[in-house]
Amino acid sequence: MRNLKVALGQFAVKKGDPSANWETVQCMTAEAARQGANVVVFPELWDGGYRLDEAERFANVLGEGLFAQLAQLARQHDIHIIGSTFERCSPGVANTASVISPDDGLLASYQKIHLFPLMDEHLYLKPGDGPTQLDAVWGPTALAICYDLRFPELFRNYAVAGTKITFLPSEWPHPRLEHFRILVRARAIENQMFLVTCNRVGVDEDTGTHFCGHSMVVDPWGEMVIELGEGEGVYTVEIDLDMVDDVRQRIPILKDRRPEHY
Repeated sequence: MRNLKVALGQFAVKKGDPSANWETVQCMTAEAARQGANVVVFPELWDGGYRLDEAERFANVLGEGLFAQLAQLARQHDIHIIGSTFERCSPGVANTASVISPDDGLLASYQKIHLFPLMDEHLYLKPGDGPTQLDAVWGPTALAICYDLRFPELFRNYAVAGTKITFLPSEWPHPRLEHFRILVRARAIENQMFLVTCNRVGVDEDTGTHFCGHSMVVDPWGEMVIELGEGEGVYTVEIDLDMVDDVRQRIPILKDRRPEHY
């Protein structure tokens, strides 16, 4: 698959209400399919939001519960679904991004490596212990989640391994919108890959935290293919993954690295 149609399903996650969020995801997935998307991306922890004290109750084992429902939804609409939800592990609960295929169900999962202490993730969640890359039908693909964006070594690892596109579900808040915008573009430029991030919008009524939206797709030159505002909606764009090879040939930064001297 040379050209990939990516839909961003940006919405205000209802904290502690997986049923309502599941209804939203079903509706947005149907709309993404109607728009002709090959893949739809949702925010970080779209199932329960930052109700971390109830993570155990919301969590599902990989391949079961919500993950099985997502597989059925992907088959129903012939679309790949990517987002981050609570995963029940042994032991504990992880913040896990998954790729759900319409043909094969769960293709890959990634447990968030860098937990965000400002929102107490480290108190409730188990950190991941490794990156995740997969050979999707559209090409070499990687996963990351929100706070991972501040750790460039993860993305460089992906680039060196041949990744052409990284998907990053997020719940990034104000007042750090400009950090978000700059870091997404920086990770795309320095690794010459597409970065696709879906961020939530809305307000956490318990803490007053405003989430800044601005979900975006950035190309390997660092140019915005699309950037949303702070409202809800499904927006689809088409990208050409061959652009990655072209950019890497024009400025061969990965070949010119000299890591033995760093």
